[in-house]
Amino acid sequence: MPYLVTSDQAKIAYDDVGQGRPLLLVHGWATHAGFFRPQMDGLSQNFRIINVDLRGHGRSRAAAGDLSIDLLARDMVELADHLDLADLLVVGWSMGAMVLWRALLDGLLSRAAGMISIDMAPRVINGDGWDLGLRGSSAAKSARQSQAAMVANWPAVGPRVASRIFAEGREVEQAILRRWAETEVAHSDPVAMARLWTSLTAQDFRPLLAGISVPVLVTHGKLSRLYSQDTARALASLLADAGTVGFERSGHAPHLEEPDLFNSTLTRFAATLPPPGGADATGAGWDEPAGAQ
Repeated sequence: MPYLVTSDQAKIAYDDVGQGRPLLLVHGWATHAGFFRPQMDGLSQNFRIINVDLRGHGRSRAAAGDLSIDLLARDMVELADHLDLADLLVVGWSMGAMVLWRALLDGLLSRAAGMISIDMAPRVINGDGWDLGLRGSSAAKSARQSQAAMVANWPAVGPRVASRIFAEGREVEQAILRRWAETEVAHSDPVAMARLWTSLTAQDFRPLLAGISVPVLVTHGKLSRLYSQDTARALASLLADAGTVGFERSGHAPHLEEPDLFNSTLTRFAATLPPPGGADATGAGWDEPAGAQ
């Protein structure tokens, strides 16, 4: 498996498979690249897939010191430069979307053709006139309190985080997937996750997103336990060129819960972008697929 050795000597693990337009997949907080397995399996015949374990996650263990959204974004810029990627379609799930927003604003935009975000808010914590962040979140609960709870009791916090990924009402149908996710999240480093949570919850991208000029498809699960459908609409309104797609049977992770529909949606969105080389797009614009709206 290849690694990027970053400018500060961290080792970032990634998979690089398939051929075609490069597709950079960036996972969410406390997960890892394996949460994009259905995309690795289903899309590698038509895309060159670069699937990353973010610093502090999976095979890319945290180095000593800070762990922040800015640092993860810098890693993504360095990786794209290292691989000399162009005409990228970038896909960010949850925190991964935030990492990519920062990376695009910090230099990745010149290498990107488009972006897909998966069930994420431009600001995670509610307060000060914003109520479209995480359900039940509040600025009154300090980052220090959250950090302490994670470090002290990750065996309880981890499974609770994993269970909220999936749609309410599909517990029996998704039981195997949910147990797998709980096991994987439980393996995360609680100290690293606590440090990163502090950075994640401090971000507010609302005044910054207009600077992302590439087309963005804002996707979300209509049964998400974390964010309302209004969050996706609000996010799209802040971007220069964005549309939305909601997945009827998904919670926070449509790429895992409805993988075939998600993959076909991604493929159809990619067809609307200028192909590698800068020629006119072959697609006739974005139309939502059957089963998602």
